[in-house]
Amino acid sequence: MELPDKLQRKLGLFPVVNIVVANIIGAGIFTTTGYLMGYLGNPLVMLSLWFLGGVISLCGALAFGELGATFPEAGGEYIFISKLFHPLPGFLSGWLSLIVGFSAPIAASAIGFSSYFTWAFPQFQQWLQMESFVSEDLFNRLLAIIIILVFTAVHYRGIVLGAKVQNGLTVMKVILVVGLIIAGLTFGEGSFQNLAQAKEFRFDFGGWKSIGLSLMFIMFAYSGWNSATYIGSEIKNPKKVIPGSLLISTVIVIVLYLLLNVFFVYAVPPGKMVDEPEIGGLAAGLAFGKVAEMVISLLISFALFSSLSAFILLGPRVYYSMAREGYFFNFVSRIHPRYEVPHLAVLLQSSIAIILVLSGTFEQILVYMGFSLGIFPIIAVLGIFKLRSRKESKLKLPGYPFVHIFYILTGIVMLVLAYFEKPIESTIAVLTALSGIPVYYWFKRKRID
Repeated sequence: MELPDKLQRKLGLFPVVNIVVANIIGAGIFTTTGYLMGYLGNPLVMLSLWFLGGVISLCGALAFGELGATFPEAGGEYIFISKLFHPLPGFLSGWLSLIVGFSAPIAASAIGFSSYFTWAFPQFQQWLQMESFVSEDLFNRLLAIIIILVFTAVHYRGIVLGAKVQNGLTVMKVILVVGLIIAGLTFGEGSFQNLAQAKEFRFDFGGWKSIGLSLMFIMFAYSGWNSATYIGSEIKNPKKVIPGSLLISTVIVIVLYLLLNVFFVYAVPPGKMVDEPEIGGLAAGLAFGKVAEMVISLLISFALFSSLSAFILLGPRVYYSMAREGYFFNFVSRIHPRYEVPHLAVLLQSSIAIILVLSGTFEQILVYMGFSLGIFPIIAVLGIFKLRSRKESKLKLPGYPFVHIFYILTGIVMLVLAYFEKPIESTIAVLTALSGIPVYYWFKRKRID
């Protein structure tokens, strides 16, 4: 059987919007608000930062829509940075995608699933008669690994099957979020007086560091607004579908995130929110009672399937593009003769995600991932200026240059402030990116030979 040598364009607007929405709405929105309240202590400041994060994401979506329409290939930042600047920073973005950009969110989503699932069914480990020889922490990690393996198997079998599964999961997730917002604010127990139960926020250096770290967590929750560009080689009519899907999806998610956080604040007094990772389950329990807490926690755990599935689908396309250009192991570019997916890239990514599940705590993964994900999109957006100066843009979207300057400046400020607040995790993220430099030159020499 002849092996296919490239990916096929099979996806239209609806499945791509589904993939982008699924990629954005994940573990972040259901798990980070408690940490944010711990950093900020003020619901109004927190809600303002969720809105600001949405505006930043929308600015990024405008920039990436133009980049994706101009370079409609698999790979996202890797392609944009390599073509507009140099293969080295492009490679480093792909290197970071492998370790952090996709593998870490897969791990975080899987851990989020297991946390919510065992929150809903605290006796589940006992039912399986595993409590005597497996700790609760290890049991949650093993459950997360099983879920990663299940969705790896799904996406191994092709983009069409994967997109169908993704469509169903995303529709279910959006229905859950909308239903939770409407029911919570209409029938749920709570009070808008919780908005006033806050300590005064001080805009000193410590306060600004907290804002920077909080924004980094929020941008993690919004991460995925650029995800259509990772599957550019499989999108029909990419000049319209890529920018359209990014903008539509980002606006949908901004509205849902703001309303969902209003419900969290309405249902949960600020003091109870602090450092609570299962904030969705806690809000449901206080708004509707203990039974609803169990049911909604279970639904949230399954809703996280959607984002985990989207990450597993998207990431391998980046490594595939790197390998096709000679900057990664050749086997990663192989396409399955029957399923027409970069199947070995799928397996490699899931293996790294499993290692991360076994090696880190949820908050450590979030900080490490949030800082890492903020670096290369800034460089990609800088590429718009080069693209316009060359007069090579295939689709000039509105807002230039103000939207792009705003995105770049806020991104840099956020990274600097977050670094001062969490220097260890941030340093590890930077070192992870820089560790790709010798790897790049090794592949470059091998490519020339």
